[in-house]
Amino acid sequence: MASSHAPISIGQVVLTVRDLDGMAAFYEDVIGLGLIERNGETACLGTGNGTLIELRQDRKARPFPRESGLFHTAFLLPTQQDLAAWLIHVEERGLQLDGASHHGVSEALYLSDPEGNGIEIYRDLPRETWKRSGEQVQMTTQPLELNSLKQNATPWHGAPSGTVIGHVHLRVGDVDEAARFVTQAIGMVQTFQLPSARWFGSGGYHHHLAVNEWQSKGAKKRTEWSTGLASVELLAGPESLNPGRLIDPWGTEFKITATQARAA
Repeated sequence: MASSHAPISIGQVVLTVRDLDGMAAFYEDVIGLGLIERNGETACLGTGNGTLIELRQDRKARPFPRESGLFHTAFLLPTQQDLAAWLIHVEERGLQLDGASHHGVSEALYLSDPEGNGIEIYRDLPRETWKRSGEQVQMTTQPLELNSLKQNATPWHGAPSGTVIGHVHLRVGDVDEAARFVTQAIGMVQTFQLPSARWFGSGGYHHHLAVNEWQSKGAKKRTEWSTGLASVELLAGPESLNPGRLIDPWGTEFKITATQARAA
């Protein structure tokens, strides 16, 4: 079962940006998304399956890096060959990665966009190889061998069909308060934890949402005029969440969309 086939999964992420042209070009050229719609101060980018990132321009917005908000948006590619192809693509463009990790359940590459929003590009290992204990999924962080990964590359032609936002990782002021919100208001299950971070999933997936207080412990509600995360869309099946919106204690909006209503 893919991350997007769970009862609750991630649809699209909305970012507030200062430089719409530059940011749209980055998500097209580097991440490999296609421009779906450009309308005034907004650009929607994704694949043939629909929008994954919506960029909303606000030239007066200011970055507040130690506030609560986005840690990273994680784009899930269908195969290891796709991940290897993307790695070669960014290396050929001379871009520097922020990290590369094997998490026991996935292989992940990390970078940041031009306005400092974290990005993860990853592929899942076969689900039957994940180590589980009940609802808990054991995740680790080990170095990812990049030369070995690149041996499996296919040509890169942009983000392939089937690319989704597999998960969103947030910065919060208190991980225990965040855990109560995600488990009680959203209805996801906590799947893994560290002293200052928590991971949550739906339908047995390792995680659709994660939170940490590594750089934001004690942070209050996010400043309204800041750049970065504006909202996260949750795609919900008929027996999970009702359509509407939820706001977490730090001001992040979760827009809940019935899966039947979302256009392909």
